Amino acid sequence: MFFNLAYAFALLTLSPVIAYRSIRHGRYRRGALQKLFGLSKARASAMRGDAWKTVWLHAVSVGEVNLLPELIERMRVGNGKTAFVVSTSTDTGYDLAYQRFGAENVFFAPLDFSWAVRRTLKSLQCKQLVLAELELWPNLIAAASDAEIPIAVINGRLSENSSRNYQKFSRVIASTFARLSAVGCQDAVTAERFRACGVADENLHVTGSLKFDNAPTTRDTDEVQSRALWASVDPWHRVWCVGSTQAGEEAMALAVYHRLRTRYPELRLILVPRHPERFSLVANLISAGGDRVVARSESHQGRRPGVEVGNDQWKASEVVLIDTVGELRHWWGVSQIATVGGSFGDRGGQNMLEPAGYGSAVSFGPNTKNFDTIANQLLAGGGAVRVADERELEAFVDRCLADAASADQLGRSAQAIVNRHRGAYDRTLEMLGSLQSFKSSIPIRRAA
Repeated sequence: MFFNLAYAFALLTLSPVIAYRSIRHGRYRRGALQKLFGLSKARASAMRGDAWKTVWLHAVSVGEVNLLPELIERMRVGNGKTAFVVSTSTDTGYDLAYQRFGAENVFFAPLDFSWAVRRTLKSLQCKQLVLAELELWPNLIAAASDAEIPIAVINGRLSENSSRNYQKFSRVIASTFARLSAVGCQDAVTAERFRACGVADENLHVTGSLKFDNAPTTRDTDEVQSRALWASVDPWHRVWCVGSTQAGEEAMALAVYHRLRTRYPELRLILVPRHPERFSLVANLISAGGDRVVARSESHQGRRPGVEVGNDQWKASEVVLIDTVGELRHWWGVSQIATVGGSFGDRGGQNMLEPAGYGSAVSFGPNTKNFDTIANQLLAGGGAVRVADERELEAFVDRCLADAASADQLGRSAQAIVNRHRGAYDRTLEMLGSLQSFKSSIPIRRAA
């Protein structure tokens, strides 16, 4: 009841902001009934089919959804009478999950009101709850625990600040951590933070980061090559992709691009904003700077509109804008130089392992608190460069263009680091297999 009242108060307080964003940007509208009242029995029955049990995997948004396809594919083996359903909290996460798993297997996660989470668990006849990274909702976890449903956290991450804040309210939140059946942590430091928050020692596992396993291994794929063709990328081009950008980061990238392109005519820029509601704002920003916007939404087939095969029509005054959802992973593969956004403001960074996996020369800003372990591993191994501001970002891109061999070496170091840290899926599956609902049923790929 305490959390129900707290959530109701928060919703009431934030209602003007929610209403504005709903009207202005169309956010929060989709799945409103599922969010407020939980998954209906009829909808859950359609999702379960004739399965004997259901595994509910929750992934907040795009980054977490991307971790699940391989995990679910391997969990299905030997579990033919099990339904695997995925919930998300954001529109972009839902759209990507819809593409990956089909509408019949995806729903919007209920808000953490006790009636909503209990209804969802009961409707699904849930036998296991899997939470990606750190989605610790007290009412959901309490309801699952009371129903004797094993609760696992995969790819667990917990920053020092978050751990400290949770411990300040340990009287209220410690029982939530104590109810977790298994936590697969990205590293030993994270495991210690979960332990300090109340997770039992026997339930802690250091599995590594799934993002290393999920990182790409080659540019030689249809997904990458078709995009390079669409964007008219020629062998002599040096493509700089600035992805997962937040407000202010596109303007910085454009300013750097404008100063460098006069000296480096081979430089091309691709911008990938993080949030769809900002697509039009970024398009206007590009136009205001005198560049023509080449929007990905114009066409997904063949080469981009107006370009003939064999002709270099990508002028220096054009900027490619990826105003579609779920494609960034492949656009990193088109680039030789990569800057990971969300790291120059207060966002805390985004996943830098995708460009690293391709062997791009990777840079990111000063704030990578959400990916500190991964960022530090790349930095320590010479696989990435941290830049403080626009001036240092320009110097980084300048070096990559002036000394392509050094930039390529930076990319090769990044790939080597990614490959050294693979194997988290096997360790995660082994952890999940130890829980009651999957005992001895999940295949583990043992090393030769």
